[in-house]
Amino acid sequence: MNNTIIRLHEISMNWDNREVLHDVDLSVCRGDFLAITGPNGGGKSTLLKVILKLLKPTSGTVDYFDHDRNPVQRLHIGYLPQKNMIDARFPISVREAISSGLLGISGIDKHDASERVNQILRLVELHGHASSPIGELSGGQLQRTLLGRALISRPSVLVLDEPLSYLDKNFEGRIYDILSEVSRDTTVLLVSHEMSVISTMATRHLIVDRTLHECTARHHYVPSECQ
Repeated sequence: MNNTIIRLHEISMNWDNREVLHDVDLSVCRGDFLAITGPNGGGKSTLLKVILKLLKPTSGTVDYFDHDRNPVQRLHIGYLPQKNMIDARFPISVREAISSGLLGISGIDKHDASERVNQILRLVELHGHASSPIGELSGGQLQRTLLGRALISRPSVLVLDEPLSYLDKNFEGRIYDILSEVSRDTTVLLVSHEMSVISTMATRHLIVDRTLHECTARHHYVPSECQ
């Protein structure tokens, strides 16, 4: 049986006297693929940042667990934020941006790191842009760069906030293949408005609109079926 890797208990979050999240409970099992959707402003990105411990909730607790179900302070997490959180003017190349995903990861020598970067560049089809500054990239190319950065450390948990945004159509099918492969060994939490394909890949479907509701309908992208 899959065991819990992340647990949220009675999470609430207030911004400017407005409650963004209210009394959210969630247990994420090792090996889950969680598809998360909901209305704009419903708290999806805030929920992810609370899970990542980038935001401290107003109340409630976030706990991580290892394979033996012991509490731990940190997990090996790869994170793809929304593109609009990245300053494309930052003077860094595609190769450097992707390799930054290895910062803080021990046991990787310079040769192994270089090989991983080359593999990821091919995976996200950016090997021809390795030396390009990120400020020169299209929106889709930058999104692929950020995906590569999230994947390169081979995380145990992959958190993706609107990964399909800005992607050109000829790469959209490729990202589904990548996610299908990664989810075999990785716990995935993915926020998206586009659920037509993701819903068939996910093991669980969540709707976030201040509170959290787990959907049991076959096609999660039609929220009315989940009421």
